[in-house]
Amino acid sequence: MAAAATRLVLLVCGVAVFRTAVVSSFAIDLDDSFKENREDDIWLVDFYAPWCGHCKKLEPIWDEVASEMRSVGSPVKVGKMDATIFAGVASEFGVRGYPTIKLLKGDLAYNYRGPRTKEDIIEFSNRVSGPLVRSLSTQQLFDHWQQRHLVFFVYVGGESPLKEKFFEVASEMIVYTYFFSASEDALPQDITVQELPAVLVFKDGTYYMYDEYEDGDMSSWVNKERFLGYLNIDGFTLYELSETGKLVVVAVIDGKNSSEEHASLKDITHEVATGYREQFHRDFQFGHVDGADYINGVIMDEVAIPSIVVLNTSNQQYFVPETPIMSIEDLIKFINKILEGSAEAQGGDSFFYRVRRLLYDGKSTILSVFKASPLLGCFLFGLPLGVISIMCYGIWTADGEYEPEEGELLQDEAIEQGDAEPSDGEKEENGDENQKDGEVKENSEDLKDEELEEKSMVEKKTD
Repeated sequence: MAAAATRLVLLVCGVAVFRTAVVSSFAIDLDDSFKENREDDIWLVDFYAPWCGHCKKLEPIWDEVASEMRSVGSPVKVGKMDATIFAGVASEFGVRGYPTIKLLKGDLAYNYRGPRTKEDIIEFSNRVSGPLVRSLSTQQLFDHWQQRHLVFFVYVGGESPLKEKFFEVASEMIVYTYFFSASEDALPQDITVQELPAVLVFKDGTYYMYDEYEDGDMSSWVNKERFLGYLNIDGFTLYELSETGKLVVVAVIDGKNSSEEHASLKDITHEVATGYREQFHRDFQFGHVDGADYINGVIMDEVAIPSIVVLNTSNQQYFVPETPIMSIEDLIKFINKILEGSAEAQGGDSFFYRVRRLLYDGKSTILSVFKASPLLGCFLFGLPLGVISIMCYGIWTADGEYEPEEGELLQDEAIEQGDAEPSDGEKEENGDENQKDGEVKENSEDLKDEELEEKSMVEKKTD
């Protein structure tokens, strides 16, 4: 029985290993010859670095993308290139960081900037690899696409300068959303277009028409309207919203808290977003965020939960209501104060706040390291501090230079001053000493003369 179980486990492990090897083989390893051989195909390429942590996290997802796209018969080939080895090729494709995902289609290269999930990457590939503007020839086809996509744009009418502009915008914004063209007969009967040609966006269960005089440039309008009116906001979504130029009204709630206070604030924000769209949609984007951690990092302060915060992503300013938002009227009043300029703006991108943000980010990084791994935090930050402390202690306690008392000379100074001219007192002392030396010398010479005379007399007697 045990042997059978062991064989079963080994078989399962073998199948898993084989499956992993097969899946990983679907993503083709590319080299520097890829540049010359790619033009006849559409490629989805991951430019990575072996040492990059984000690249390692993406690797299994990329294998799944390659496997699924091959299984459905996609015309897009999936590859990966080590941008550190083939840096020249990566540089020619505009790779500046890792990982970088690009769809290469003829002479065009489209950057992927969405969430790094299998579903989102495949959706991006299917959208960009197809026609820039797809045709909706029937109402059934229109209904099909409407069920699949929450936001998409449609040009209605024949040939016109507006259609040319629509195709131009599609070539720029295809990385974000879908673009279609249709005749008026292909639209559902409940859709009324007062004047043709026209450009419409379908979202939030309804549609809105582009007005060149009120909405300005079509590219800017598409960029603002490509989001739903109310969103579940995270860090990536907020980064994308920064390109719209809109202020972001965020309900900060606890998703795990089912109390009336949290649910009510979310409902109030959603109601203002949908019910007062014509009044606010050109200037504001609405949504909610689960938890205050990310918002705390943005405003560098602690946010009460639940609460409302309005973020200006273009200059890092934010607005906080003076009193809690308890109703739709309270939120509308607060938003109008922001529009009028009477609400106090906090934060910003001045030098003071940049320094403050730098310090805040450093503090947050240190705390996150200690929270995730206390031992690693002690090693990374404790060791350098310990070395610096020892060096400072050694410098502080080191013996200082000897300072002689008044009138006392150091040895080197005494040697140097030995050749110097003596003072008057020193001359007198030196004179006495020279006189004594002279007397001693004369006495010694007299003694020597007497000894010589005695020696000569002794020699004479001997003779």
